[in-house]
Amino acid sequence: MGDDLAEGIRQICAACGNDRTRMMDIVRQVQARYGCVSSRAMDLIAAAVSTHRVEVESVVSFYAFLSTRPKGRVIIRVCDDIIDRMRGGERVAKAFSDALGIGFGQTTPDGLITLERTACIGMSDQAPAALINDVPVTELSSDAAWEIARKLKAGTPPDKLVQRIGDGQNAHPLVQSMVVNNLRLAGPVVFAPLETGAALRKALAMSPQEVIRDVKTARLRGRGGAGFPTGMKWDFARAAEGPRKYVVCNADEGEPGTFKDRVILTECPDLVFEGMTIAGYAIGSDTGILYLRAEYAYLRAYLEDVLERRRKHGLLGRDLGGRERFSFDIRIQMGAGAYVCGEETSLLSSCEGLRGDPKNRPPFPAQKGLLGCPTTVNNVETYCCVARILDQGPGWFAQLGSKGSPGTKVLSVSGDCRRPGVYEVPFGVKLAEVLQMVGGQEAQAVQVGGPSGQMVGPPEFQRTICYDDLATGGSIMVFGPGRDLLEVVDAFMEFFIDESCGYCTPCRVGNVLLRGQLRKIIQGRGEPADLENLQSLGTAVKAASRCGLGQTSPNPVLSSLKNFRSLYETRVRENPDGLQPTFDIRAALGEAERITGRKSAVFAQ
Repeated sequence: MGDDLAEGIRQICAACGNDRTRMMDIVRQVQARYGCVSSRAMDLIAAAVSTHRVEVESVVSFYAFLSTRPKGRVIIRVCDDIIDRMRGGERVAKAFSDALGIGFGQTTPDGLITLERTACIGMSDQAPAALINDVPVTELSSDAAWEIARKLKAGTPPDKLVQRIGDGQNAHPLVQSMVVNNLRLAGPVVFAPLETGAALRKALAMSPQEVIRDVKTARLRGRGGAGFPTGMKWDFARAAEGPRKYVVCNADEGEPGTFKDRVILTECPDLVFEGMTIAGYAIGSDTGILYLRAEYAYLRAYLEDVLERRRKHGLLGRDLGGRERFSFDIRIQMGAGAYVCGEETSLLSSCEGLRGDPKNRPPFPAQKGLLGCPTTVNNVETYCCVARILDQGPGWFAQLGSKGSPGTKVLSVSGDCRRPGVYEVPFGVKLAEVLQMVGGQEAQAVQVGGPSGQMVGPPEFQRTICYDDLATGGSIMVFGPGRDLLEVVDAFMEFFIDESCGYCTPCRVGNVLLRGQLRKIIQGRGEPADLENLQSLGTAVKAASRCGLGQTSPNPVLSSLKNFRSLYETRVRENPDGLQPTFDIRAALGEAERITGRKSAVFAQ
C-alpha cells in the first residue's frame, strides 16, 4: 500500500507540474483517490513539490472537504443552514442517522458511508438538501433519506440516485442533475440572450483604455455587495507594475441563502467567460481563473466543456480576434469548503495553494494580488454585466436601475414564501415589491444580504434594494410570523463561529462571546445590561477584525437589536436580589458549608 501511495502521489504531483501553488488541486485529488490525505501522504506531497510538510498540513486542516483521517467511499453531507432547518432538515438528518446506524461525524463499520453536516450548499430554494459525494439531492424527506441510505448500503453509486432531471442545462449530458433553476424572473442584463462572442468582438475593436472607459461610463459597481466601481478596479490593475496580471472570478458563493451564481453558471457560462476575457484584454492579462466552490463540483465537467468549445471557436487561446499580442485562457480552480474564501484575499491565498487566510490590505489585489501580481477579482454577476455593457453600450446599461445603482440585481429568494428562486430585478425596487413578487407578504422579517447583511422588519419593507439603501450580494431570506427570530440569529452566529479562519482574536473569540450572551437571553437568563453588552461587544468585533468575515459577523446581533429590540427586551429581567440569574449561590456556598458544618448566615434560604 505504501508503494502504491507513493506512486499515486508522484503521478498526481507530476500532473500538476510539481508546483506548490497547485496544492489545492493536489490534495483534492489525493483525497478523492485515497479517502483522506494521511500523514504519510503529506510527507510525500511535500517532498514532491519541494515544500515543508507543515505547509501541506496547514492546507489539509483548513478546508472542510479535506481530511487527514479516512472517510467512507461515500460521504453524505446534510445541509444544516437555517432555511434547511425551517424546511424539516432536522428530520432528514435524523432519518439518515437512524437508517445508517451512525451519528454525525461517524463512518459505517464497513467503511462505506460517512455522515456529516455542512453549511449552505447553494440549494436553499429546494431545501432540505444534501451532497452525496459531489451529487446534490434536493427536496428531501425522511422517507427519501431512508431510501437513499438503503440504496447506498446496497452499493448504488451516488450518481445513480438521480431519478429525475432538472430543467435547462441541468439536463446536459455532463451535468445530469436533479437541481432545478427556479428562474422566476429573467431580466435584460444577466438572463437575456447574447450571441456568443459578440461582446468580445466589440471589445477587441476598441483599445483597452476605451473598454475600461465604457465600464466606467456605465457606472458598473461590483455585484458582490460592497459595490466598488469595476472600471476603477480595472484601471488600478492595468496601471500597476508586475511581471504578469491575472483575472479572477469569485464563484465561491458561500453566503447562506445565496444560489444565484449556481443558476448563472448553469445557464449563462458563456456570458461569464466572455466578461472575464474582456477583463483580461482591458487590464493586460493572459490568464483567468474561475474559483468554483466545492459544492458546485457537479458543474465542473460542463464548465470545462464550455471552455473547450470557446477555445475551438477562437474565443480563448492565442491571438484572439486577430490581435497577435492578446492571448487569454481560463482555468477552473476548485475550492474545498471554506466560507472565508468568498473574501477576495482569502480566495487568492487558496489559489496560491495556501490556507484561505485573508491578507493584509494595503496593498490591494489590483496592485499586488495573486502570486504578488496585479489581479482583478470580480464575481460571477459582475462579469455578466461587463459582457452586456460591451454588447449593448454603457448608455443602455446606465439607464437601467436607479440613479446611484445602475443595472439589475439577481436575487436568491428563499424561506417562508410561495415562490422561492432567482429573480433579476432592476436596482431601486422596493423590498415590499419583491415580497409581493415571491409570495412573502406575511413576513415578520427579511434577512437582506445573508447573515452578513441585515435583518429588517415591516416598517422597513418600503426601503429599496440598491447600494445606498439595502445593499445585498443577492441573498433574500424570508421569515414568516411563526419563526423565532432570535433562534435565527443564533443559527447565523453559530455559522460564523464555525467558518472563522481563526486568524484574529476579535473574530475567533468575539463571536463565541456574542453567541454566549445571546444564548443566555434566549434561555431566559438575561438581564437588561446584557443588551448593552451585546451592542458594545458586536461593535468592537466589527471594528477590530482583520477581514470582511469578522467585520460583518456581528451583524445578525446588531441589526436584530436595532430593528427587533422588543424581542430581546421581553426575554430579559432585572433580579431584585441583585444577583445574576446565571449564578447559583447555593451551589457556590455548598463546599464551604460542608467544611464548616453550618449554613450561611447571610444566604440562609
